[in-house]
Amino acid sequence: MRNHEVAAAQAYVRLLEATRAVLADPAEAPLYMPLLASPIEEADEALRSAGLSGNEDRLFALVRVLHPSLSGSGR
Repeated sequence: MRNHEVAAAQAYVRLLEATRAVLADPAEAPLYMPLLASPIEEADEALRSAGLSGNEDRLFALVRVLHPSLSGSGR
């Protein structure tokens, strides 16, 4: 796994965590949605740098390696 790929997977996980936090309280979500702009930009740039834009299968495979708890398998 290359450094750019690790960075892209980590940026995606940060975006996922930020999105979950924003959506945790649906009544307050509209107030916090603008806070996702930075994690979205970071993830987009990291995906481009790693050549993973449009290659979700590879990205999710990397995420599963780095963060098995996100795979839903419970392992």
